[in-house]
Amino acid sequence: MKLVRPLVLICLMLATSATFAQNKKDRKIMNDAKKAKKTLLKADSGLERFFDNSAGYVIFPNVGKGGFIIGGASGNGVVYEGGASVGMAGLKKLNIGLQAGGQAIIEVIFFETSVDLQRFKEGKFAFAAETSAVALKSGIAFNAKYKDGVAVFALPKAGLMADASVGGQKFSYKPF
Repeated sequence: MKLVRPLVLICLMLATSATFAQNKKDRKIMNDAKKAKKTLLKADSGLERFFDNSAGYVIFPNVGKGGFIIGGASGNGVVYEGGASVGMAGLKKLNIGLQAGGQAIIEVIFFETSVDLQRFKEGKFAFAAETSAVALKSGIAFNAKYKDGVAVFALPKAGLMADASVGGQKFSYKPF
């Protein structure tokens, strides 16, 4: 009995610290997503209509990508529905092709309907190789349209990458 109490206490402390660490990480990603939204709107105010009219969206504030022939990308983000955050998302990409370098970007995916958003939340959503993000430049979002229920925009933050690769993105979702 004397041994069980300390073990239970240690297990509770570890579980609490793991939960706190995850929440702390999520809060940082959420703060980064808020800043990323402001940065995106500053880069192109035409995105305002997507933020206002979409069924939902996911912002990946810090996507890192890089490679030399074989490349990849990874990032974490926040999922919003009706303007409120509803969960966390993960992005993974692996591709093969002509590419070299590394880059950090902000990526935002808008979902046209609640069905499109639900597909994302259920894990039934992945980009095919031919899907690409619109690189944001001032004024480009005004003429952008949804394709197959989604609109994707990317804004480079740092780095330089030459990329003519083939690959897709896979996503994960964790509700709050």
